[in-house]
Amino acid sequence: MSKQNVYDNDAFFENFQSSRNNDVNFNDCIETPILFGMLPDLHGKTILDIGCGMGQHAKRYSDMGADSVLGIDISAKMLEYAKEHSSGSNILYRQMAMEEIDTIDKTFDLVTSSLVFDYVEDFAGLMRKIHNLMKKDAEFVFSMSHPIVTAWDGVYDRYTRTETGERLYANLRNYCKEGLRKVDWVVNGYECYHRTISSLINGLISAGFVIEECQEAHLSDEMRAQYPALFGGTIHRPEFIFFRCRKNNLQNQ
Repeated sequence: MSKQNVYDNDAFFENFQSSRNNDVNFNDCIETPILFGMLPDLHGKTILDIGCGMGQHAKRYSDMGADSVLGIDISAKMLEYAKEHSSGSNILYRQMAMEEIDTIDKTFDLVTSSLVFDYVEDFAGLMRKIHNLMKKDAEFVFSMSHPIVTAWDGVYDRYTRTETGERLYANLRNYCKEGLRKVDWVVNGYECYHRTISSLINGLISAGFVIEECQEAHLSDEMRAQYPALFGGTIHRPEFIFFRCRKNNLQNQ
């Protein structure tokens, strides 16, 4: 099974860091507010953050009253930044591929993840590993690129446009063909895995999760009008999908 580490590519890391340093970006304006709006009260919680990246979420969890936060990521560059800029007395960062989380020897009240499950080949298998790391009645909140987005194979433009470049509608191609996608995005041969919405739902159910909430990315008309070049396409398709799940304790009885 391949374990992807594109964030240790210098060009990709620098592009990502530059984007996050700009206050107006997809993560901070769309993804993070929705994800945090789905979180439970964090006071006293033990939290696992899968694909913690630069540690922004882990630091916020700590500030929001978490008892402890374990952030894991495969990228040495990301973890170096996290340890320097997002440290805390109750935060521990470990370099680890998400496929290896079954080696963690503790359980958690809450598991979170932000936009990293696009890189896992065996989604259903990872969901089972996460379920096994959760305490009774623990919650699981995560985001992914929306399957409408990951269906893009790089052959055609993401949008059909007018002669002046205005987006008319999003193009959807080979949605029902699941598997690895290789496209040129920031770096040549960027890889992610495409799967349908039903595959995501069934992967969660088969692992033993009860799905309590699902959201798709949304943005205000005002923000779209203010930043049309960046956010103009958000009226045509949701960039991200979000799930809030609870451990199904009856499954293991």
